[in-house]
Order: sequence, then structure tokens, then C-alpha cells
Amino acid sequence: MTAYPERVRIREVGPRDGFQNEPEVIATADKVRLIELLIAAGLKRIEVTSFVRPDVIPQLADGAEVLASLDRPDDVAFSVLVPNERGLEIALRGRDGFDEISVFLSASETHNRRNVNRSIAESLEGLERVLATAGAEGLRCEGVIATSFGCPYEGEVQPGRVLEIAERLAAAGCAEIGFGDTTGMANPLQVDGFFAGMRSALRPGGEGPELTAHFHNTRGQGIANAVAALGRGIDSFEASFGELGGCPVPSGSTGNVATEDLVSMLHEMGIATGIDLDGLLAASRAVQDVLGRPLGSHLLTAGPIDWAGGGA
Repeated sequence: MTAYPERVRIREVGPRDGFQNEPEVIATADKVRLIELLIAAGLKRIEVTSFVRPDVIPQLADGAEVLASLDRPDDVAFSVLVPNERGLEIALRGRDGFDEISVFLSASETHNRRNVNRSIAESLEGLERVLATAGAEGLRCEGVIATSFGCPYEGEVQPGRVLEIAERLAAAGCAEIGFGDTTGMANPLQVDGFFAGMRSALRPGGEGPELTAHFHNTRGQGIANAVAALGRGIDSFEASFGELGGCPVPSGSTGNVATEDLVSMLHEMGIATGIDLDGLLAASRAVQDVLGRPLGSHLLTAGPIDWAGGGA
């Protein structure tokens, strides 16, 4: 029988990854209220915003204002996504509002160029400078590798290429490496082998950077892939309430695994998260109301399992 972790850490990425993919700009007050609902539900790791050019992602142009409006509890970690040195410089003006940063690049040359208009080598050189500065500021750093499991333009991505990038990021100061199934191309058997190799290479003897799985539900395999990662001892995940999010390139790359769907499954498996599922669902219903349209989360439709049989 597979031995799964007893407890899992979840970083909620909806306020960044989710909101930036919405066609409309969500009001700052609504963003703050929704993040407060996530905190109330017990989320301890939340990616709040990103510091990118407002003409590129106007949905997150109010990042500094959102951070300034939030009262962060001592036991909650806020992270922000920074694309480059300029983004970090802007982010550091509001240094007291967060304690972690995420940087990102793709494992696919074509996707990286279409996403950030740089080669992988150019991205790594720039991010190494970002990480050096962030580390000197005492910030915890995560490096996210998009298209780790496949690229819509190039097809298969070799795990060895992903590992090379991960090793560069870890050497540059990343305490955490996130592996993104950016357009939902992974399958459980692939995920099993992928994380077996990554754990062996990056965490020999149990020491090394935290390894985080970031699955999208584009083709309905997100939860199945999460189970495969759990089976390889991965106990850190990123997810988005309501199943918000996606990837701007290419079109059709729909949202992340819904946080409430992931939490519900983990709780049914006896794996602790520290998250109150009812409170999390309240946050997802609230964001659904703000957006004025149904979201993809299964639990928003079906609700949690009622083992007492109290339904109609």
C-alpha cells in the first residue's frame, strides 16, 4: 500500500494566478475581501499578487495597494510573483507586506519566448540576479518551472532539462522549486516517474529545496496527477480557489486545480491540511459572485461529501 504524507501544505495562488487571467479587472476592495476570506479559512500560504507592467497585466496593477490594505497574521506567509529585476525593485517598496517571492520561467524554449520574450538562458541569467537581491533582503524564494510536464508547442519536455533548470534555481537561492503542468498535459504515470527522479536528484537523503506540484485541470487530470505526486511523497501543492486561472499562451489553457477540490480529496484520504473546507467554499462562492459566472470547481456544484446522509 502506498504511504502518503500525513500532512500537506497548500499555497493558494488564486489572487494572483487566478485574477490575472480574468478578462475584467476585479476591484481592489473585492480582492482584499476575498483574500481575507481565504485567511479566515486557514490558508497559511497565499500568493497575493505580482509586480509586472500594468500595461501587460492591468488586472494586477493594484498589487501594492492590495498588500497595503491587508492585515497579515503572523502565521500566514504572503508571496508575490516578480518577473525580473525591475519587478523586484517595485515590489521591495512594499517590503513589509510580504515575505516570499516567486520567480518563473518555462522548461520549453518556445513557451518561454512566447510568455516572456526571452530564451531560457536569458531568463536564468536575469532570475539569478533577482534571487541574489531577494536573498540579501531576507526573502524566501520559490522558482516555478512552467511546462515541466509538456509543452503545447514542442510536445514532450525531457525531465533532464527540467532538472538542469531546477538545479540552477536551487543554487541561486531558491528554497522551493515548483513544477507547473501549465497547460494540463501531464498524466499520473508520468507524474509518478517525474517526481521519483526529482526527489532523488534534488533531495538526496531528504535534504534540499522544497518540491511543489502545480497542476492544471485543463483536461480533467489535475486531481489524479495530485494523487500520483502524493504517492511519491510530495507534500506541497499550489492550487486556486474556484478553479480560477490558466495560462495566457496558448488559448484554451484553463484553470488550476480547485483548492477546495484538492482539500476535499486530501481530507477524505485522512491527510491533514489545516484548512477549513466550509470556509474555503465560502471564499469560492464569494469569488463566483464577484465574477458573476459559474466556476469550474466540482465542490461548488456538488458540495462536500455528507457522510451523515443528511441530504434530501
